[in-house]
Amino acid sequence: MKMIKSVAIVALMGGCAIATMDVRPASALTLMDFIRGGRKRTPEQAYPVQPGYDMMAPQRLEDRTAVKPPKVSSPRYYNYKPEQMRRIATDRLVDPVVTGSVQSYGFPPMLRIPLADARKLLPQVEVRAPAEVAKAVEAFYAGRTDFVWIGGEGVNGRARAALAVLDDAAKVGLDPKDYAVTVPAGDFDPADMVAREKDLVQFEIAMSAAVLTYVEDTVRGRIDPNKISGYHDFKRKSVDLVAFLDKAATSADIAALIEERNPKHPQFLALKQELERLRAETAAAPRVEIAPGTLLKPGDNNPELANIIAGIKLKASEALKTEHAVVLAGYQGTPEYTPELVSLVEAFQKEQGLKADGVVGQASIRVLTGGDTTASKINKLEIAMEQARWLPNDLGNRYVFINQPAFMAYYTDQGAEQFSMRVVVGSKANQTYFFHDEIQTVEVNPYWGVPQSIIVNEMLPKLRSDPSYLDRMGYQVEVGGQVVPSYAVDWYGSTNSIAVRQPPSSDNALGELKILFPNSHAIYMHDTPSKSFFKRDQRALSHGCVRLAEPRRMAAAVLGISMEDVGKEIAAGHNRALPVPQKVPVYVSYFTAWPNKDRKVEYFNDVYERDMYMNRAFDATRKARQQAEG
Repeated sequence: MKMIKSVAIVALMGGCAIATMDVRPASALTLMDFIRGGRKRTPEQAYPVQPGYDMMAPQRLEDRTAVKPPKVSSPRYYNYKPEQMRRIATDRLVDPVVTGSVQSYGFPPMLRIPLADARKLLPQVEVRAPAEVAKAVEAFYAGRTDFVWIGGEGVNGRARAALAVLDDAAKVGLDPKDYAVTVPAGDFDPADMVAREKDLVQFEIAMSAAVLTYVEDTVRGRIDPNKISGYHDFKRKSVDLVAFLDKAATSADIAALIEERNPKHPQFLALKQELERLRAETAAAPRVEIAPGTLLKPGDNNPELANIIAGIKLKASEALKTEHAVVLAGYQGTPEYTPELVSLVEAFQKEQGLKADGVVGQASIRVLTGGDTTASKINKLEIAMEQARWLPNDLGNRYVFINQPAFMAYYTDQGAEQFSMRVVVGSKANQTYFFHDEIQTVEVNPYWGVPQSIIVNEMLPKLRSDPSYLDRMGYQVEVGGQVVPSYAVDWYGSTNSIAVRQPPSSDNALGELKILFPNSHAIYMHDTPSKSFFKRDQRALSHGCVRLAEPRRMAAAVLGISMEDVGKEIAAGHNRALPVPQKVPVYVSYFTAWPNKDRKVEYFNDVYERDMYMNRAFDATRKARQQAEG
């Protein structure tokens, strides 16, 4: 019996809700009879239809087996919709009250014109920007009579220093095209002063919009994470753009003022350095790039064959290249995978310890390109730098960092990593969310409150054929807060008001303890009886929560006590919630590129394919911004 029970527990392990279903209240339809002594009923009486739940439900018990159980769906990924660009309403900046006063208004001395006339040029300015940027530019210039980026000689030094930062946006993982500004030519026709003034006014407004867009992007990122999927949960950062322009107008070092808005934590700086290194490496050393997903078989025609042969020339030993010198010398870059080229590839595969079958797939490409291609690494770095902007600018001196693609959790204290451990995260069907919160409680000898997703998707089909299933497995069922036997519940009704939990035991799905950081996704860290899962390399296996390989160690760290003290609390055998003396930030993150404690960037597989959705979001944003420029 214990073996059967353990198998059932393992099958339902994970213990986290990933979604909810909007259904009306349920009832234990035989509950009152149970309390009154269990009066027997006919099958029709034992399972009457819950009014208002499903008026189409069959009235006869024997017919109910034909009713499919409901399903709780997981969050979904969205078709990313970028922020739309809008025209900056420069026509609203015209001041009809000011007329006739002759002022330079920041223009070159030889081009002094009445201020009112200068303002009349503003409606002709066509600059589009993200909504918040446009609003800030309008607010800034509505209260000013001078310019920031132009002066007596036209485009001033402040503008040129800022342009240098915008042009170098790629070094911080951004796209310089997003901040491109047309600079008025240094020479002009003195006979066409109005055109010159219009160009300068256009530049002034466009420059402010570009700088503010860059600043906003560096602070919070180009991508709104909550528009990517329901698995992302972030409060988007706000930026006081008007205040920034005020500072920019008087700053003695505009480049430093702009650049300092980028994240400052060591991890971001390590990503930035790695990006610079890879780009320099790409420019300095010959490398081979082979299109992802390439599969080449003998007899195929594939344009990637030329890159494959180029890779062999770079990676093969001198002995192999000498043996196949005639074939290598005679190859002209054609796509036909001929028998002599197959022999060359087979020899290379054998030399590299691969299966020598002449089929060039993922394993061969990884060797030919040196693992992840430089292009793919750069892409991962750009995504990581974007996602890092969603996190606080300073991660703190003490925190827990979980990186799902790495299947690892790290504990940092006093600014240094103290330890790390393997974790199990949600499967692809039950993904762990991407968010940050604060650890508040450690619960020892916990109950496992079975989430609705597991009750509906996994338990309900079993309970409809065997209502006493949960009783035999040792679970506790509550309806409206009243404990009832599982066989006393109508499992054909809604489960929305039914709670199922597993009491503390050696078989409990949460093991000895769980670490709570209250969030709307019911995700937490916990122990598990399934220790063998930690031996696997791919550990996306849970229902969404994070299982810890060393839960006592993590609990001791966040509680500020010894592991022995944690053990004593567990050994007492009581279910007890231990408050954390000081809340600890926890980052439940998703980075396919992230630095280790030595600041060396490591790369991980995209287990949930979220990088693909990030790239789509980049493309959509780039398209929206470039169309606005056009």
